[in-house]
This record gives sequence, C-alpha cells and structure tokens, in this order.
Amino acid sequence: MATLGLSGLKPLATALALPPVPLLLLVLIAGRMLASGRRGGAGAVLLLFSVAGLWLSCCAGVGNALERWVLRPPAALSEARIASLRHESASRKVVVLILGGGRESLAPEYREAHLSARSMQRLHYGLWLARQLNAPAMFTGGTGLSQLPGPAEADIAARIAERDYGRRLRWVETTSRDTRENAAASLNLLTTQGITDVIVVTHDWHMPRALRAFEEAARRNKHVMQIIPAPMGLASGVDRPALNWMPTQEGFAQVRLTLREALGLLFGA
Repeated sequence: MATLGLSGLKPLATALALPPVPLLLLVLIAGRMLASGRRGGAGAVLLLFSVAGLWLSCCAGVGNALERWVLRPPAALSEARIASLRHESASRKVVVLILGGGRESLAPEYREAHLSARSMQRLHYGLWLARQLNAPAMFTGGTGLSQLPGPAEADIAARIAERDYGRRLRWVETTSRDTRENAAASLNLLTTQGITDVIVVTHDWHMPRALRAFEEAARRNKHVMQIIPAPMGLASGVDRPALNWMPTQEGFAQVRLTLREALGLLFGA
C-alpha cells in the first residue's frame, strides 16, 4: 500500500480483515445457504463454525494463546538486566525510547488533547525505566494514519511528562505515522546525538513488530546502535482460569490486537 501511495487505506483494510467482520460475513453466507434450502447441511456447519469463531474471538484465553504461540514477545527486563544497563550507561550513551500508542484529540475532562490509555501506560513505564537507568527519555509519535488531524502525540507526551511527572523528555519525534516511521525518524535523530544504545519501550504484543522495524531501519541506514527491547504490559489476568473462555470486551480487544500484529508481521508492516 505504501508503494502504491495508499497508506491511508491501511486502517480500513486492517479493520475489515479482523474479527468480527470476516465471521459476520460467514454468518451471512450460512444464512443465505440455509434460506435457499440447498446445501442446508453445509450451511448449518458454516453457521456453527462462525458462531464458535465469534465466541472464541472474544475470549482472553484465545488472545493469550495467540500472543504466546504466534507473536512470542520477549520477556520483561529483569532486575539484573536493569542493573547491567545502569552500569553500561556510565560508559555508553543510552536512551529510553517510548513508542506512541494513540492520542485523544480532545479529552473533555482535561479540556485539552491527551494520550490514550495505551500511550499513558508506555509513558509511565518509560519514565520509570529512564529513572532507574539514569538515562534520558524520548517519545516518538506524530498523527497516526487512522487519526484525525490534531496535535502530535509526542508533543502531548512531552507536556504530560513535564507537568504531571516532573520529568522532561530529552527528545520528541513528531512526524511519524506508524511503527516503521517511528523507527526510521527516531534513529535518524538519535544517530546525530551519538546514541549507542536504544531501549525500546512498547507493549509486549507490539514489541516483535517494533523490534523488527528498528533493526531494519538501523541496518538500512547503517546506524551503529544496539536495539534493546523493554516490553511492558505483561501482567497476567486476575480472573479465574475458566473466565478466560467467556466472552469479554477485554478478550475481544486482546484477540484483535494480537491478530493485527500477526498480520503486520506477515505483510511487513
């Protein structure tokens, strides 16, 4: 799509490829088969398959399994690894790079633009990690392809970090629209600052695709940097195991996110 100049259609194409749209289409096909009276048995099987798929696509257990078996995200930074990075930061130039995850063009309760819950989680962990490592922090994110025009996400993050957390972001990158652009623009900026180690902060389900984008950007532009994953959001659910197989809003969101990342990895996004 990028080659054809159709990047703006990516959010729509992704939404159509993810549950529930394909499964609802199958339900319609099954209903047509049953109504016609022909191939009624096949229609009944297809309907049962579609309904089962809709149920499972709303289950956190399915999301957990897909994330573990398909995405295989790296583990969270251990206490020992953080201590090692803190020691290395004394002799190397390290930065904690926080990837944007969305923004609200206007949050009525604040009467100004704000970060989405996902971005706030990343910002919180990124600032905490930067404090642990005594390293500067950077935020990358402009206006996403699926977002309406408005302030850049990184500018919003800079305001929140300084005003609400009392910590200033050393750098902000405000032009990128997706993960690939996050990587290219951020590394181009950091290489001029002599940075040697980039610690990438994003959610665990997003990390495999983000890590690939950063490694490819570094290799393509000959940036001599070490890319270190720092995934967050790995906490397991608190519900009883049986509830993981009951449809929930959270389960549906997790399945969609995991499948979206899998499609991104498959098609090189």
